[in-house]
Amino acid sequence: MTDSQTDSNADRPHFHPKGKAPSAHTRAVLEAAAQALPFHDRQDFEECARGLIAQMPSKVIKAEAGNDAWDMGKFDFIDEAEGYPSIHPSLMRQAKLNQDYGLYEVIPGIYQIRGFDLSQMTFVRGKTGWIVFDVLISKETAAAGLALFREHVGGDLPISAVVYSHNHVDHWGGIRGVVEEADVRAGKVEIIAPDGFMENTVAENVYAGNAMNRRAFYQYGILLPVDPYGFVTQGLGQGTSRGAVTLIPPTRLVKEAYETFEVDGIEMVFQNTPDTEAPSEMNTYIPSMKALWMAENVTHCLHNLYTLRGAPVRDALNWSKYIAEALYRFGGEAEVMFAAHHWPRWGNARIQEVMRAQRDIYANMHNQVLHHANNGVTINQIHNVYQVPDALQKHWHVRGYHGSPEHNARGVIQRYLGYWDCNPATLIPPSPEDSAPLYVRMMGGADAIIAEGQKLYDAGEYKLAVEILNKLALAEPGNQTGRDLLADAMEQIGYQQENPGLRNSFLAGAFELRSGVPSGAIPKTNSADVMRAMSTELFLNFLGIRLVSEKAAGQRFIMNLRTPDNGEEFLVELENATLTNIKGFQAPEADLTLTINRSALDETLMGVKPLEAHLAEGTATAEGDPSILMKLAAMLVDFTPTFEIFPGTRAPEEGAAAHDPFDGAEMKEVVPE
Repeated sequence: MTDSQTDSNADRPHFHPKGKAPSAHTRAVLEAAAQALPFHDRQDFEECARGLIAQMPSKVIKAEAGNDAWDMGKFDFIDEAEGYPSIHPSLMRQAKLNQDYGLYEVIPGIYQIRGFDLSQMTFVRGKTGWIVFDVLISKETAAAGLALFREHVGGDLPISAVVYSHNHVDHWGGIRGVVEEADVRAGKVEIIAPDGFMENTVAENVYAGNAMNRRAFYQYGILLPVDPYGFVTQGLGQGTSRGAVTLIPPTRLVKEAYETFEVDGIEMVFQNTPDTEAPSEMNTYIPSMKALWMAENVTHCLHNLYTLRGAPVRDALNWSKYIAEALYRFGGEAEVMFAAHHWPRWGNARIQEVMRAQRDIYANMHNQVLHHANNGVTINQIHNVYQVPDALQKHWHVRGYHGSPEHNARGVIQRYLGYWDCNPATLIPPSPEDSAPLYVRMMGGADAIIAEGQKLYDAGEYKLAVEILNKLALAEPGNQTGRDLLADAMEQIGYQQENPGLRNSFLAGAFELRSGVPSGAIPKTNSADVMRAMSTELFLNFLGIRLVSEKAAGQRFIMNLRTPDNGEEFLVELENATLTNIKGFQAPEADLTLTINRSALDETLMGVKPLEAHLAEGTATAEGDPSILMKLAAMLVDFTPTFEIFPGTRAPEEGAAAHDPFDGAEMKEVVPE
């Protein structure tokens, strides 16, 4: 960093009254990183700027609900300085690259809307209209992007088809901003998606959805201000929009490993790549344009194998092999490569260079982490042992702007070996809050820990400071002096991170230690489309998760559930304090038979009409003992994403709002990536 970069925080007060500036130790770490990285390489900036047709004139896109769905102006500070001593220089570089905001030509016939959301939206000229690849998170941002495109290029030609590259929300949530469902049903617009799209779209975020939402506060820095001391960029894009999430089911699924067919008169080759970046995902090659769409399998970053908000660990070897297949099947002739995030690459040599390095980062991480594991390195050590090879580190596009080498390396071991490091002392340990008082006592008490923690902090040994101060925070939640020092150490670690998820997590931890978990109502943002897409079986399975087992002790019932409009039947049984269900079965002597159309059940799932109202109106019928429904309701708990990470950080609630126990609020959030 230059002197001007070092001083660029000087006139910016920290957003938090207890916040600290980067220490001399942190500045030294970031200066060393700046010296070690190839900042002379400007090719990414040249590619990023190429093909600009028009900037988006307004930095704010309003949501239908009245809030700002998107505000690019929040990120103006990124362009106001070359760097900040509170931001890793590599992360700052990525943030600057993500500042593109407008309409770009990829090649004649292919255009991209960039910077309107976490992801990009692409238009490909078909025979009769435009084929859209991915449609952002929100209806409002997608509609704004379409309007800009139509103004400068698209004109009045219709949208003839949409391709959902995969099942994450930032690739399908804006669909109603681009097409009308009536046109889809009438066959005017085809929606193409990979096999398993609908099942994976909903299922990936349901069972542990509330915990995922809470963890997303950390990974995505949801509570952090957009600021040099706070949230800077999400790496894949500047951030996530906050508009209406919509979904129209696909009309055609790509089921085979490779399928070739015409989309609005344009031949396309679809490559299914399941269990890579998403459970359902596909690449697409357009031979007539020599254009290769790599979905989210190849972007300008190392992606997540283990995603911090939570998800099954992704298969690095599988991911690498699918990239290799695309390289050898399409990469020999492709002249442009574009994707769902970031910017295109042009020229066959450049495409092959990027694809080979992307192939190798996932293969190397898989192979070398397991190499170390087979030599005895554990899940609690691997992040300090595994190193990305120097030959790969020189490529900006494989650096950790979404996944980090540290947490991905731990994810590889988790996938193959699980959480245990094979030391029996860690197999069934005491809970951290139970063992913490012993550690505090053995270390001489709170004053001794704080004194030693301060010495470690002053010496720049922030991780060691966190190690001992965390014990104090767990043992003595009311010790604000200790919590503040722990927050200070976490903050410095956060400043030093190249990876946005790691940065956000440490800074979010510091924020909650200082200010607590914000109280107040959690807004309900149920997407009607997503609720309708949820299977009845998924809903019933989740009721079993919401059941408070202690309240169900000694209770027993059997209930038949019938949804005549879709022909489904379920047997639901409560026994042994466990709620189970099985599809396709009915009990001849059930205690209750509930009959309700799935379309009516959707209203209950969305919180529009309680189940009792359906029974009263006759849109649902109950044969047998209807009190079973109320008994079951009394056994269910409502999850909210405000549980404590650190004890003592959540204010007591004054009172919970009334809530229909059978609606789908607990399954409302669909988290990207």
